[in-house]
Amino acid sequence: MIFLAKVTAYMVRHGQTYLNLYNKIQGWIDSPLTDKGVRDAEGAGERLSKINFAASFSSDSGRAIDTAKIILRKNPHNMNIVSYQYPELREQFHGYFEGNDANQMWQFVGAQVKTTNEKEVLKDFGLERARDLIHHADLYNQAENNDMFWKRLNRGFDKIRENTHDGQQILIVSHGITIRSIVDRYAPQLDLGQPTDNGSVTKLIISDDDIQVEYFNNLGEV
Repeated sequence: MIFLAKVTAYMVRHGQTYLNLYNKIQGWIDSPLTDKGVRDAEGAGERLSKINFAASFSSDSGRAIDTAKIILRKNPHNMNIVSYQYPELREQFHGYFEGNDANQMWQFVGAQVKTTNEKEVLKDFGLERARDLIHHADLYNQAENNDMFWKRLNRGFDKIRENTHDGQQILIVSHGITIRSIVDRYAPQLDLGQPTDNGSVTKLIISDDDIQVEYFNNLGEV
C-alpha cells in the first residue's frame, strides 16, 4: 500500500483592486486593494479564523501578499504561521494586454475566432484554449500560453508540497483566473462559468500526485 501525504488548502482570491474596479487586465501587473478589497480580505479572514494554519502561501504580487496579511491578522494562531511568497502562484500573464481595458482585449483576441467578448470565447473554447488565443494575439509574443501557465503553476504546487507535511492545513492567496483554472482542470463540474469572487474561498486537498477540489468560490461558512 502506497501512502500519500495530504494537505488541506484554503485558497482565497485576493481582495478587489483598483484595476479590478476599472475593468482592466491585471495579471502580472499590480494595483492596491480598494476599500472594498480590504473588506473582502477581512471577511475571508473572519471566516477562516478558526483554522489552525501551519503555513501561508501567496503569489509575490502585492495584492495577494496584502490580502494574506489581512487574513492572518484575524487568526489567533498568526504568530506561528510561516509565510511564503512564490512567483509561481501569480495570475496568468497577458503580455501586451496587461493594464488594457478588458473588453478591448477580448475584442482583439476574439477576432481570431470571430467572437468579440470574453463570455463567448470562454463558452466556446474554455480557459485553456483561451490562453493560447491570448498568446497568439499578443504583439510581443510574451503572454503565457496554456503550457507555459501550467508548467509555472505546477512548479508552485511542487514548492508547496516541499514545504508542508501530511495532515497540515494551509492558506493560499492567489488570483481569479488561476483559481478557476485549477477548478476547471481538477473538478470541471464545479466551474459553472462564473468569475472567481474577490475574497472567496476554494478548498483543495493536495496530495503527492493529485489535487482534489472540495468546493469553489465560497463566500459563506468554510
